Amino acid sequence: MISVVIPVYNEEKNIDLLYDRLSSVLSQLKYDWEIIFVNDGSEDNSLEILKRYASQDRRVKIISLSRNFGHQVALSAGMREARGVVCVTMDCDLQDPPELIPAMIRKYEEGNNIVYARRTNRSDGFLKKLTARVYYKILDLISEVRVPQNVGDFRLVDRKVLTVLNNLPEKCRYLRGMVSWVGFKQAFVEFDRPNRCNGKTSYTWIRMLELAAAGILSSSLLPLKLGMYIGMLSMIVGFGFLIYMIGDTLVFNTVYPLYRWLMVVVFVFFGLSFILIWIMAEYIGRIYKEETGRPLYIIDEKTNLETQVSEDNQLYSPVCDCSWVEMGERTLNGDRVDYGSDPLAAGPDGESLEVAHSLQ
Repeated sequence: MISVVIPVYNEEKNIDLLYDRLSSVLSQLKYDWEIIFVNDGSEDNSLEILKRYASQDRRVKIISLSRNFGHQVALSAGMREARGVVCVTMDCDLQDPPELIPAMIRKYEEGNNIVYARRTNRSDGFLKKLTARVYYKILDLISEVRVPQNVGDFRLVDRKVLTVLNNLPEKCRYLRGMVSWVGFKQAFVEFDRPNRCNGKTSYTWIRMLELAAAGILSSSLLPLKLGMYIGMLSMIVGFGFLIYMIGDTLVFNTVYPLYRWLMVVVFVFFGLSFILIWIMAEYIGRIYKEETGRPLYIIDEKTNLETQVSEDNQLYSPVCDCSWVEMGERTLNGDRVDYGSDPLAAGPDGESLEVAHSLQ
């Protein structure tokens, strides 16, 4: 089964066209499919239109959130409900062409776990193109894990990757960085991004800045390390001035006013203060990493080893073992696949929960 997750926020003018194009594309693939619309607190008639389609087509599923929680949260809500062997996420404004999905499925069938739709050209204005290019350059420089450039949330992930993403407990979710962090085999399908069909985007400049900040803060601890660099630079410059003034006084008998000596000393202690701030920031960074609760590593597959996580690892080294996810043939065909016991999906008393997904 193929699951398509689409967040919806005030998209009443685009839903009809999106459903027609998307259902037409999916019907030609000869696989079972479902479309999960996540109504993210829409204030127009989007929910009523979605309910009309859901009443006519049982493959249309709706998750309606109590208010607008944001794009990334809406995507996460839909991904948790996806039952397919693969999950495609896309936007509702048709800037992510549904006609690209068959090419993404072919890339998946070639053995890739993640397939990105990469924009070779975008129809946005000059300023938006420039800011996007600068942002991705900065993110690429400071990120601990490389995030692909010119890709949005139009992507395909298989059940193994989806399981990992759904088990990452962090609440400040930046899915583009999270998908890059999990690793696995990745591929790209390139396309020219079209204009938005109808309506206005809900992504204002403020929201885009918030998303950019979330991307930088979730992908790198470099902002916390800025105190170290500023402090070291300040101390080096301060000591340089101090050595120069002492030498000038001893050699040439130059007399400097007291306030200049005080300024140099303050400059040095200013740098020392930033060093101390950096030390505290390092501890904060370690606390942040612990609080996100991400596994230390992710196992793709095992050979001649048990697929369950050892007791020692469960107690001391949290891991994500995906080797139990039996993908079967990558043609999305088959009667039933038993995904086994998920060590991350445990009941209140620690018992494992059996997870099974039907492909047909």
